[in-house]
Amino acid sequence: MEFGIVQFTSDRGLKPQILAPLIEEAGFASYYVPEHGHIPTRRDAAHPQTGDSSLPDDRYMRTLDPWTTLSAAAAVTERIRLATAVALPVQSDPITLAKTLATLDHISGGRVTLGVGFGWNLDELGDHNVPPGRRRTMLREYLEAMRALWTDEEAEYHGEFVDFGTSWAWPKPPQGLIPTLVGAAGNEKNFKWIARSADGWITTPGEADIEGSVALLKQIWSDAGREGTPQIVVLDFRPDPEKLARWQEIGVTEVLYGLPDDSVEKASAYLAKLAGKLGIAPAVV
Repeated sequence: MEFGIVQFTSDRGLKPQILAPLIEEAGFASYYVPEHGHIPTRRDAAHPQTGDSSLPDDRYMRTLDPWTTLSAAAAVTERIRLATAVALPVQSDPITLAKTLATLDHISGGRVTLGVGFGWNLDELGDHNVPPGRRRTMLREYLEAMRALWTDEEAEYHGEFVDFGTSWAWPKPPQGLIPTLVGAAGNEKNFKWIARSADGWITTPGEADIEGSVALLKQIWSDAGREGTPQIVVLDFRPDPEKLARWQEIGVTEVLYGLPDDSVEKASAYLAKLAGKLGIAPAVV
């Protein structure tokens, strides 16, 4: 089981080219960032944490572009995985996004993980002409089309939302297929989607009682004929040795923690303290 850091990026926090090396030097395995292109000022969609249209954090409207952010991080790191928690692919053009991700994987040496979401903010999705009732189908098609572009010498895809004829597209990601994780509530509907179209699950914030959910995901995964086991990434708030030991036992592959990012001093001190609690050794430079 590995440990990573998720930064709720904003134009007021530490820049990725400053923070990412600190994360790597402290011995953590990954750096995750979110995506929100814009937040409509008037919204009917309720936020999952507040239960209404209010936002729990004004960084939602100040979030940095994830691909530019991870590219900056790639340029100043060598080991940590570069990931999203979560990105919203259906708000982009799939052919262009496939190129962006393949390029990021190319320049980082195959270190990209794509964490995606269905999108809770239906008003935000609506401005991108995403039909609320079809956003899962749309995301599935985007992922299938991007995988074709990443792996086929002459790629094509024909679906409801994505349609293109035989095409050339390079670079190909060094990994072949970029691992895809889905950030969503741990229920049967979402797990069936993951077993069909993704490589693993990212828990939602505060979803700590996950043993039953993990067992359900593994069963659905097996029933779908998938080989191996799904990746399971848990968003945690405070490290508890007993809880972490149990998560490792049931098959959690990675645990993520947020951090203060308003200064290098605070971020460095927090990373060192957290690494000590988790038993992580600093990276050898």
